[in-house]
Amino acid sequence: MRAAVFHGAGDIRVEQVPDPRIEEPTDAVVRITHAAICGSDLWPYRGFNPWQAGWRIGHEWLGVVEDVGTAVDTVRRGDWVLAPFSFSDGTCEFCRRGLQSSCVQAGFWGTTRDGGQGEAIRVPMAAGTLVPIPKDVDRDEALLTKMLLLTDVMATGHHAAVSAGVRAGGTVAVVGDGAVGLCGVLAAQRLGAERIIAVGHHADRLALAQRFGATDLVSGTDAEAIAQVQDLTSGGAASVMECVGHKTSMDVAFAIARAGGTVGFVGQPHGSEVVNIRRMYRDNVALRGGIAPVRAYIPELMIDVLAGTLDPSPVLDQTVSLSDVSAGYVAMDTRQALKVLVRM
Repeated sequence: MRAAVFHGAGDIRVEQVPDPRIEEPTDAVVRITHAAICGSDLWPYRGFNPWQAGWRIGHEWLGVVEDVGTAVDTVRRGDWVLAPFSFSDGTCEFCRRGLQSSCVQAGFWGTTRDGGQGEAIRVPMAAGTLVPIPKDVDRDEALLTKMLLLTDVMATGHHAAVSAGVRAGGTVAVVGDGAVGLCGVLAAQRLGAERIIAVGHHADRLALAQRFGATDLVSGTDAEAIAQVQDLTSGGAASVMECVGHKTSMDVAFAIARAGGTVGFVGQPHGSEVVNIRRMYRDNVALRGGIAPVRAYIPELMIDVLAGTLDPSPVLDQTVSLSDVSAGYVAMDTRQALKVLVRM
């Protein structure tokens, strides 16, 4: 089969790789139909993560089950399924608590395993990982595109909102206008926030944030953004969602948090490992979040997608074939695209 393979900074190639096969009774093999390039894929692409040549890449995908192991009874051949960006057994202490991303057997797509940007993928622990799309719905292109975003960015945005304590009638500030931040705006709107302040740097993305439910848009330098949010809220937002992972975005998040408020962070840390403990101590600002337990959130978000009340698909603003996936990376790296859909 063909798959995207990392060969170095700025060098993603589509190559022939071994076809996936059932190796354990708990495995499934899925033919991928839709995938996406994630902002976190750009970290190795830009040379910021220590990746090795030959590793696979991609973790957002959905498709059709081609084969299942003898121990898998939750899905069968021909089922349309999606999966979170990590696999999990579904039975350990953490899975039972809804923290599947901390599963004792958890692993992630790509590197030495099959990646999501390929024609097929072997799924370990398929019963605990795969989520079937109901058979009685019209699985057209529009629906599948919406479903694809539940595999990461929509669920991650939701995790930011939950971690930040977003509540009905409350005020929330969302730091970051990438796909996760925009989905975070959707999540805050879904949870009933009355005021949603989107903080970013790109006019077109902030316009999409407004379409998604943001009531206020803040753009400018870090100091300017902080001043604007402080002015809009008379002292800061009770809930702040940090959706980038940079030190600057984390600093902004703490600076605009109201005393007694909560920062919910989901951005993959790059330089943001040191946080403002003094601010947390002085004003009782809490920090919650981390890697999203996407498997726990997919079912409830899927209900809203199927009901037509949740549609994150506008964050996908460019489509490429698998053969042209490298062009998709260039488009996102140069900010010509917000998020790229990869069609097999």
